[in-house]
Amino acid sequence: MPPPPAAATSLPYQCSILLRRLAASRSLPPSSFLRALRCLHARLLTAGLLHAPSHPHLTLRLTHLYTLSRDLPAAVLLFRSNPCPVAATSLVAAHAAAGRLPAAVSFFDAVPPARRDTVLHNAVISAYARASHAAPAVALFRSLLASGSLRPDDYSFTALLSAAAHLANLSVRHCAQLYCSVLKYGAGGALSVRNALIALYMKCEAPEGTRDARKVLDEMPAKDELTWTTMVVGYVRRGDIGAARSVFEEVDGKFDVVWNAMISGYVQSGMVKEAFELFRRMVLGRVLLDEFTFTSVLSACANAGFFVLGKSVHGQIIRLQPDFVPEAALPVNNALVTLYSKGGKIDDAKRIFDSMKSKDVVSWNTILSGYIESSRLDKAVEVFKEMPYKNELSWMVMVSGYVHGGRSEDALKLFNWMRAEDVKPCDYTYAGAMAACGELGALKHGKQLHGHLVQLGFEGSNSAGNALITMYGKCGAVKEAHLVFLVMPNVDSVSWNAMISALGQHGHGREALDLFDQMVAEGIYPDRISFLTVLTACNHAGLVDEGFHYFESMKRDFGIIPGEDHYARLIDLLGRAGRIGEARDLLKTIPFEPTSSIWEAILSGCRTNGDMELGAYAADQLFKMTPQHDGTYILLSNTYSAAGRWVDAARVRKLMRDRGVKKEPGCSWIEVGNKVHVFLVGDTNHPEAYEVYHFLEMVGAKMRKLGYLPDTKAVLHDMEPHQKEHILFAHSERLAVGFGLLKLPPGATVTVLKNLKICADCHAAIMFMSKAVGREIVVRDVRRFHHFKDGECSCGNYW
Repeated sequence: MPPPPAAATSLPYQCSILLRRLAASRSLPPSSFLRALRCLHARLLTAGLLHAPSHPHLTLRLTHLYTLSRDLPAAVLLFRSNPCPVAATSLVAAHAAAGRLPAAVSFFDAVPPARRDTVLHNAVISAYARASHAAPAVALFRSLLASGSLRPDDYSFTALLSAAAHLANLSVRHCAQLYCSVLKYGAGGALSVRNALIALYMKCEAPEGTRDARKVLDEMPAKDELTWTTMVVGYVRRGDIGAARSVFEEVDGKFDVVWNAMISGYVQSGMVKEAFELFRRMVLGRVLLDEFTFTSVLSACANAGFFVLGKSVHGQIIRLQPDFVPEAALPVNNALVTLYSKGGKIDDAKRIFDSMKSKDVVSWNTILSGYIESSRLDKAVEVFKEMPYKNELSWMVMVSGYVHGGRSEDALKLFNWMRAEDVKPCDYTYAGAMAACGELGALKHGKQLHGHLVQLGFEGSNSAGNALITMYGKCGAVKEAHLVFLVMPNVDSVSWNAMISALGQHGHGREALDLFDQMVAEGIYPDRISFLTVLTACNHAGLVDEGFHYFESMKRDFGIIPGEDHYARLIDLLGRAGRIGEARDLLKTIPFEPTSSIWEAILSGCRTNGDMELGAYAADQLFKMTPQHDGTYILLSNTYSAAGRWVDAARVRKLMRDRGVKKEPGCSWIEVGNKVHVFLVGDTNHPEAYEVYHFLEMVGAKMRKLGYLPDTKAVLHDMEPHQKEHILFAHSERLAVGFGLLKLPPGATVTVLKNLKICADCHAAIMFMSKAVGREIVVRDVRRFHHFKDGECSCGNYW
């Protein structure tokens, strides 16, 4: 056997072979790849082959392999020793892929102009395109043309067209000029150039863009997956789903990316059934199903509430058992967690979450949101504490969850903790914090947040503006709420609803109706919430005929079918106006079985009107539907007590005790000196309770001189009159008002919040109190606001 040629046994040849083999072994772990690369680097150094004029390819290949590894600085050092265009091209591509555009351009600049070639120009133009920098890409392309010695190729035009898609005010004329350059230099036949042209035309806002893109498509002798995908995605972005489907049906070949693009287009357009039908065609046609397919379809089913369809897709995944890499499995699993969470199967969602091999912040936020939406706040708190990493959405979801879970104080604590952690809240998080202020009546804190919003430039945010309107309204500052509404740059239906609700809560019924009519006149289409706020405003102001008018208008003029909450508001309106017979008649016309809220409105009306028979029947229905709701027992007991039927009232209270139902204790709170002070009925735990009682006795003497007499009928217990007077004197709202009068500066408005409805005697007492002390007093109970001033109340004694 003859010996091998000397060249084949030489060290340079062996090193070349080893470098080539290393380049082909990219499946090695990164650390092993880099270790082998450095060993070869050392061998080249010791052999004196690095930068050898006789073997330049060794240094170039070594540089390229370093750009493929994690050690870019080593590649840069090799380049600095010999700034040739080939090495520069590798470094430009590597740094552009890493998002380091300035560094990428610096390697181009380091190559002497005489040595720069077309390939190096193409790499930098592509880097500009990747970074969406159109102007410098066009300028570099022009310098390529001006060089005289260089000529653009297919790759030059592909990169240029990709960069030009990011031009500001891109027009069809710009596209036509670039198309002419393509034809002039003979690059029009390249598939990559044609695909880039189609993408460019599709970026134009003018409708002619799609026409010209279609013309390019029709003239193409060959098309690939990118061609069809670009056309479909282009039409979807323009909202022309029909044209996208038309192009899709022309596709010849099972290009899974095109199918995914079409399904995604349907999902974005809210056409879930069409997306699912296309998915079914994919399965029957044996088109490759990948993570993009499953993620799109699962997300569509979750968002549209098609839980059963989503489960069938999950079944398909289980049957196919696709071998997803972790990066591909992650979005699919996140979509599954969302599907089961929104389908009311939070425990199943948690099992999927626990089984995930890898999780990201989206995974954690998804399960966190699932627990919040399932009203399992304690579990959500556990998840939030376990989260290894949180983003702004995590904090926002948790703040909102606390608010909706009735834990507004915890929401504000979490918001303050978020800021202490140097996480910048977004406008939605501020909206959640302001909602908490509204629930707590923390007006000072809410005003501080308003100031922060302005400083951060969020005053133009609709979510923040709407939250401000609601916060000011719930804190008794209806004028401030109206001012926010007037200065908002953009108002939507939520803004109008919030302002109408604020006016209604404060007893400004006529103004609320006028605002609703103005909203309709300005072309804002009312929704079911709009009519709910209007009916509530009518309820607070006793506008029965107007309430019927808007109730009928909802169906007749806007095609909105009244729900249980609308019927409940209308029945409550009738009951409070003493028209319980009409409420009984309305009950018979409801096109569905009355719900608990409707029976509660009936029972409340019977309490006001003394209709014992209907009230007892309504209570029986409520006992079946919500046996643990304390309000039913209290309303029925009070109805019997008001009629003097003490035995029946005692029987109801005994039934309540036997069933383990506890009455929510009445409490009132007031913000004084940046602290919220809470008072219960007969409270003696507050450090200044006795001072408050003494003050109320002094004011009470003045009130009696003005004509105040305790209304003992408000105490629905069988006891002596003097005992009833003592109970009335210690009601929580009266204690909170007394504390505010003692501690707030002279002339300052006293604002008190109460968790239950204010009783008739306290209402009368605070009216006299406002006159006796010459102060405005505002009380927000569970139903509405009462503004007491000079012995009168804004509700006109109708609440």
